[in-house]
Amino acid sequence: MKYFFENHVRYKTGIMKKLLPLYILPFFLFISACEEDFSPKPRGYNRIDLPPHEYKKLEGDRPYSFERSVHAQVLRDSSLIAEDHWIDLWYPMFRSNIQITYKDLSKDKENLQEHIKDAFKLKEGHLKKAYEVDEAVINLPNGKTAMVFQLKGEVPSQCQFFITDSTHHFLRGALYFRTATKNDSLEPVINYMKEDIMHLLNTLEWKN
Repeated sequence: MKYFFENHVRYKTGIMKKLLPLYILPFFLFISACEEDFSPKPRGYNRIDLPPHEYKKLEGDRPYSFERSVHAQVLRDSSLIAEDHWIDLWYPMFRSNIQITYKDLSKDKENLQEHIKDAFKLKEGHLKKAYEVDEAVINLPNGKTAMVFQLKGEVPSQCQFFITDSTHHFLRGALYFRTATKNDSLEPVINYMKEDIMHLLNTLEWKN
């Protein structure tokens, strides 16, 4: 009996030695796979395809004119406070718009300073969420001068501007995105839209 037991143990031990590598290999493969799944991965964003810039003259009978993107739809401002000649340049592919408001100074030139103050107030309304604001007076190639505000951070409006001839016309614009996507992810689109804004300003013409 003792002889049988010793042989049986020796037999079982020999089998275990032969099968041990078969158990250990899957174990280490499992550990390796787990480490690979939980390793830090670089942050990535959804790819955004940007169409080439292409422009055409703004249609319609308005006291101003400029070249706008062919990728934007020209919509009448539908807000309750909208006035004549207020429009939205709506970009469906980006769910964004450039809001354009206009004031006729010839009816009340004294209001010019009020319009300028309002433009600064509307910019300041975003300062709580902005970590950087660039303000610049830009001398345009068309001989006009514009005030441009660029805001960085999780702000609803990343770029605002106004332009006036001081006697007859005052035009203000603001860029908005109708999406919950973070602004750092939208940065390529924001820069794309800023180029369209600069082209708008560079081609702006007043109609008397």
